[in-house]
Amino acid sequence: MSVSAARMTSSDQHAEAASASGEPFPVVRLMGVRLHAACEDEVNEHIVRSARSGVGGVVITPNLDHLRRAVRDPAYRSMIEHASLSVPDGFPLVLASRIQGTPLPARVAGSDLISSLSACAAQAGLSVFLLGGDPGTAERAGEVLRDRHPDLVVAGTYCPPMGFERDRTIMDEMRRMLRESGAHIVFVALGSPKQERLIAQVRAELPQAWWLGVGISFSFLCGEVPRAPRWMRRCGLEWFHRLISEPRRLFRRYLIEGMPFAARLMLHSLRVRLFGRRHSPREPMNGPCNGASKS
Repeated sequence: MSVSAARMTSSDQHAEAASASGEPFPVVRLMGVRLHAACEDEVNEHIVRSARSGVGGVVITPNLDHLRRAVRDPAYRSMIEHASLSVPDGFPLVLASRIQGTPLPARVAGSDLISSLSACAAQAGLSVFLLGGDPGTAERAGEVLRDRHPDLVVAGTYCPPMGFERDRTIMDEMRRMLRESGAHIVFVALGSPKQERLIAQVRAELPQAWWLGVGISFSFLCGEVPRAPRWMRRCGLEWFHRLISEPRRLFRRYLIEGMPFAARLMLHSLRVRLFGRRHSPREPMNGPCNGASKS
């Protein structure tokens, strides 16, 4: 073995493995669901590089609730499987991957990506479109992003009314706005799985764009809904902050459904660690992450 080969870093090896599999990053599977082992910086760099080359894609950021849905809903699981990037927006997924022995480097939250990717877009001369959110939040979120990044081009914003997906006139108008905007990046804030389904429906209007479902992020950005302090996010406690902020809406999702599934996920990951294969050529283990997550 040559000295240069001996000095190849683990990240280089994993990048080669990802390339050989046709994936942009190494893949880790949790309960069979595909996730990419990439940091926030790496995700942003990949999107910007691809967008500047005229190549679009779809990003899904599964959290624990999304993973639970994917396990029981083949259609939603297929959306994740066919997304260009699928990165973990949830500390339980990162913890489970570590227990399993195939560690994901960090949480990559949609609510962080909307800010960091917009900053990268401003530097690269790429435009963004904000679609969805509560009434008025898309416009205000766009203003916040422009204030933070004066070079950012907000190609358009649109908040469709309730029931829009059943109204052909509204859908046609939305398609026209998206098409005429020429946006390079489209943030869709409708909640999951509605936002992923809409992306699948209208993505053809901007095939060269990158589409990201970002949930409640518009409301976070414009201050309508307070986000957890940074220390809580770093400790994996953002879910608790949201629970005490919206107990009626989130009690069942987080405690009745989420807690038992989280226990099931950890036990499954432990069984894989003890008895299953650690990884396969399709699912290489990731190495240390060179970038730092901005969570």
